[in-house]
Amino acid sequence: MKVGVLALQGDVREHLNSLGWLGVEAIPVRRVTELNEISALILPGGESTTISKLARTFGLFDEIKKKIQNGFPVYGSCAGMILLADRIVDGIRGQETFGGLNITARRNAFGRQVDSFEGEIEFKGIGRLNGVFIRAPWVEKIESGVEILATSHGHPVAVRQGNILATSFHPELTEDNAVHRYFIDQICQTSKGK
Repeated sequence: MKVGVLALQGDVREHLNSLGWLGVEAIPVRRVTELNEISALILPGGESTTISKLARTFGLFDEIKKKIQNGFPVYGSCAGMILLADRIVDGIRGQETFGGLNITARRNAFGRQVDSFEGEIEFKGIGRLNGVFIRAPWVEKIESGVEILATSHGHPVAVRQGNILATSFHPELTEDNAVHRYFIDQICQTSKGK
């Protein structure tokens, strides 16, 4: 299995390293040809509006959206959660998402950069882990078909719907690769879509 990390902006190297530590073949994705080489995709933390605009510029936006709709395994951390949400609160005018995840996500829900924090959370199927929250979103509203995997401050911060996993926090910024392993074992190994 080869996993891609959307490499337009954000925590690309950190996700590639996390996958490498698990022995997973991983490549940065900047072109449609690279997107077509992979079996799963990670949308990194970064700036969601910048990532979506660059995905349009590089001709990746519609291709990624189509793959997600067809059951392609995808994981989004922080900005990646926003990009996977069907609806967003506090987005900029005209902000686009790939969608596929039946949630409403609130951008920068925990506050500004100075409000960033780390905290222990309980992740269903993993156990306790350290969450790194940097200008993080949270799930404002859950719709049908979405499973809550973790909460913080009374809000969902990790969710799953079929082939899609999303976290508000950045597991790629820790030495704990449990969330990446969960994505590979629980989503990639069981999803059939391309």
